[in-house]
Amino acid sequence: MRHAHIYLIIGALLATGLFAAPAQAAPVLCEKFGSTTVQSGRYVVINNVWGADTAQCIDVNQNGGFTVTQAAHNKPTNGAPASYPAIYAGCHYANCSTGSNLPMQASASAFNSLRTSVSMSYPSSGTWDAAYDIWFDPTPRTDGQNTGAEMMIWLNKQGSIQPVGSQVGTVNLAGGTWQVWFGNSGWNVISYVRTSAASSLDFTINTFYADAVSRGYAQRSWYLTSVQAGFEPWIGGAGLAVNSFSYGSSGGGTDTTAPSVPGNPTTSGTTSTSTNLSWGAATDTGGSGLAGYDILRATGDAFARVGSSTTTSFTDTGLLPATTYRYRIQARDGAGNLSQMSGTATVTTQTGGGGGGGCAVAATTQTAWNNGYVIQPVTVTNRGTSAISGWTVTFTLPAGHTITGSWNANLSVNGQTVTARNNGNNGNLGPNAATSFGYQASRPNGNTQVPSGYTCRSSA
Repeated sequence: MRHAHIYLIIGALLATGLFAAPAQAAPVLCEKFGSTTVQSGRYVVINNVWGADTAQCIDVNQNGGFTVTQAAHNKPTNGAPASYPAIYAGCHYANCSTGSNLPMQASASAFNSLRTSVSMSYPSSGTWDAAYDIWFDPTPRTDGQNTGAEMMIWLNKQGSIQPVGSQVGTVNLAGGTWQVWFGNSGWNVISYVRTSAASSLDFTINTFYADAVSRGYAQRSWYLTSVQAGFEPWIGGAGLAVNSFSYGSSGGGTDTTAPSVPGNPTTSGTTSTSTNLSWGAATDTGGSGLAGYDILRATGDAFARVGSSTTTSFTDTGLLPATTYRYRIQARDGAGNLSQMSGTATVTTQTGGGGGGGCAVAATTQTAWNNGYVIQPVTVTNRGTSAISGWTVTFTLPAGHTITGSWNANLSVNGQTVTARNNGNNGNLGPNAATSFGYQASRPNGNTQVPSGYTCRSSA
């Protein structure tokens, strides 16, 4: 089985300063994690010897490419590769190129016109693959490990190596036929392996991402963070070369100006399970127009997107009683540019008294197999100080998944949203009392996702 393509160690080393990533290095990079920029910062080139201690050097082409001039690797082909020397646009562990317009949400209209091309040269010796590595995260992340999807596009390979996971199909895209592989390394890894080798490729990113979304392996709400092209050598690797690389919009006249920062949010009408947010409007001068706002919420240090609004207000529901939440707002334009985050609003929900009470929900995966799973128990607990007479749980079903059965609750499905309501005999719950239900679902073969985003609301 091929590597898990883990960059967690790299991020930790960069963060501690054990390995420096200089903004401008020499034209030949031999440091394990050495990097330099080309074309006035438009792209970043990285040596990135993340899986070995053997020597590797790359000669950087300031016009937009590099050549591996030294590679003394000799790794087993059933494990991780030695490195991933690459050129990229976007952000990789806080090392960002300029003018990439990334991160960008995959639902933005501008995402559809993002295009990239590469031309490569290959040696006749060694064991390696030549591949794009395109990263997506549920948040607009610029540092650390992405946890959404890693989409690899193999133009060529040499030796007995294969992608993460197993083959789940074939597809015709971008003028070629590709094997589709799927695995999970703590995030979804979707690999497209060309059945006939190519030395160049020109495609819109959405061509492959739309296929990944249709298979249930990726989501439109996730953010594209970087577009990388390079090589994974196991044995040798000298002579591998990116001759040219490009990334940008095929639409022309791309808006790269972010909206202004929204006004700081305020809260009102807070109950045990919800709060109302409002904020001052942002403005957009880039030409694509203001498209809306993303609402970010945190209970600890990390903010995560919990919803969006096309107005300057939002009601956040499904909260836990007696819990402190923090909110920030980001503006988004029609090209997918994100503003800086607003200031923070802090609110603590009520304890749940006054007749309604509040409920909490926790779900457990009892069992899972190649194309299905059972979620049981889904535990509903009254966290309020008074009794409740009913509850409603909502959660998100991944694309391509289907509910095939349920028990101890009445389930209904609208798009990807599932709503579970109590039966006649399990809606009445006193303070701290709990009940549970379960369900079974099918999913595309090889998809390892399970539903997420469980929220609970109670009634008096």
